[in-house]
Parts: sequence; C-alpha cells; structure tokens
Amino acid sequence: MASMATTGERESTRNWTFLTNHAHVLLAIARNPTARLRDVADEVGVTERAAQAIVADLEAGGYLHRTRVGRRNEYTLNPAGRFRHPAEADRHIGDLLALFAKEPVAGIADR
Repeated sequence: MASMATTGERESTRNWTFLTNHAHVLLAIARNPTARLRDVADEVGVTERAAQAIVADLEAGGYLHRTRVGRRNEYTLNPAGRFRHPAEADRHIGDLLALFAKEPVAGIADR
C-alpha cells in the first residue's frame, strides 16, 4: 500500500501565494513611486523583464501612469481602478493598497 502525503506535506512542496506578481509590483510601486524597475523586480522576486511587462499591463489597464522625470520614471497609481476578477469586481484596488501600503496612498479617500 502506497503511503499518502498528508495535507501539510503537500502544501510545503508547492510554492504559491495569495497575491499575484501584478499585485506585488503594484504594491512595490505604491511604497516607492520612483523605484527603478530593477529594484521592484528584486523586491517581488521576478526578472527585470517580467517587471517591465507587468508595469506595461498595469499601465494599459489604467492602474498606474508612468511619467519620465529626468532619467527615471515616476509612477502615479489609480486607486479607483477595479479588480479584474468578477468575484472582486466591485472593489477598488485602493482597498488593497490601503491594506498593504505603509503610507496612505493619495486618492483612496477621494473616490
């Protein structure tokens, strides 16, 4: 009879989190709107190229706006943006930002 792994053993071999890389990038930018993408990628644990693609997705979706300031980018978040999944579509991403960001994010109370 083959031994079956317990739930705890199976969970410890899988690597998953409750938040997606998109959420992690958004939160990293909320914490530091002038961060270099290299630093965001390191914080999130993805490649710089993946961070660039995620920022492009977030910008195309209207969740953030990128402005060039000298040699760096500065990001402005749109806390009024809604979650994309139908189960959370009635919630604003500002709620997520307020939950995880250390400093208040401008515009959350202005909805």
